[in-house]
Amino acid sequence: MTRRNFVKMAGLAMATAAVGKLWHDHDSSAAAAADAAPAEPQAGGDGNHYVKPEERQGGEAVMYFTRDLSAAGLLKAYDAIAQNMTGRVGIKLHTGEPHGPNIIPRPWVKTLIEEKLPKANIVETNTYYQGARYTTEEHRKTLAINGWDFAPVDIMDEEGTTLLPVKGGKWFTEMSVGSHMPDYDSLLILTHFKGHLMGGFGGSNKNIGIGCADGRIGKMWIHRGDSTQQWGFSKEELMERITESTKATVDHFGDHIAYINVLRNMSVSCDCEGTSAQPVVTPNIGILASADILAADQASVDLVYALPEKYHHDLVERMESRHGLRQLSYMKELGMGCDRYVMLDMDHGNKPMTLADAVKHVKPFKA
Repeated sequence: MTRRNFVKMAGLAMATAAVGKLWHDHDSSAAAAADAAPAEPQAGGDGNHYVKPEERQGGEAVMYFTRDLSAAGLLKAYDAIAQNMTGRVGIKLHTGEPHGPNIIPRPWVKTLIEEKLPKANIVETNTYYQGARYTTEEHRKTLAINGWDFAPVDIMDEEGTTLLPVKGGKWFTEMSVGSHMPDYDSLLILTHFKGHLMGGFGGSNKNIGIGCADGRIGKMWIHRGDSTQQWGFSKEELMERITESTKATVDHFGDHIAYINVLRNMSVSCDCEGTSAQPVVTPNIGILASADILAADQASVDLVYALPEKYHHDLVERMESRHGLRQLSYMKELGMGCDRYVMLDMDHGNKPMTLADAVKHVKPFKA
């Protein structure tokens, strides 16, 4: 080999080694960057698995129960948690689509406001989907049709939105809610417990998570995110997104929030389906009240499961097929409450009672 060829070959070898080092350094840097980057969030599982009361661990909440499905029963339930309602109070309930057959009876709510909360407002937000509650103008027409104009109704996103932090979430760091929400000192969550087409069931968690998120931004984040599909999420991820939205509101109000779930006219359909809701086949059970959101929704689910199989089949199938039970386990993971509770019978001097006691005398539903 000539000296000239030797130098040429040596230079080529050195260049090849340098390029190799550059690629090695590049790969190492890329790997380090990948290791440093936060992992993509992953939804939990088992949203179709019911955890029996005896299989749960942790602290216990206090739960109040009455079989009295009437205005008097609602007053009784409110009295049990009334100490949390101070200052300016908002009552968050699902006012329903036009002529919805299963919403909480208006006379019950009218009595509650007149006798216990004369200065309170019913609070709502506009819908994400186009329909009779999509705009504030159409929403107010629907409120009148459904008989909610006996009291002031604040459509909280009528004048815009505001952001609340989501502490400890994996999908959100903040949630967009109606701009009027900070105007309230306390929030009473008055919920018609029922099934839901996408959520499996609609309890206090859904009433807040979807119902307080504003119609254009917050609800879009929950249902669609960055996807191009209007209803981009389902099953466990949807349940977690709803729950993180709820947590923003629950944290905002602190001790000044309480929950009443009315287990009556429990179709597998939400009140957002209006007159298209599936027929009710699940028996009426009663009213639950608590200062603990997880306990309120967990006890509602437990009461449905405590019914004979022939009575609860349809509603349980709706919960499990949509993986809706992830709402409960994720609330627990986020530290939002207890899935164990002591249930007190308000019809018998607040004596402790079992789930079997609560459903012992239920009768088949009659429209």
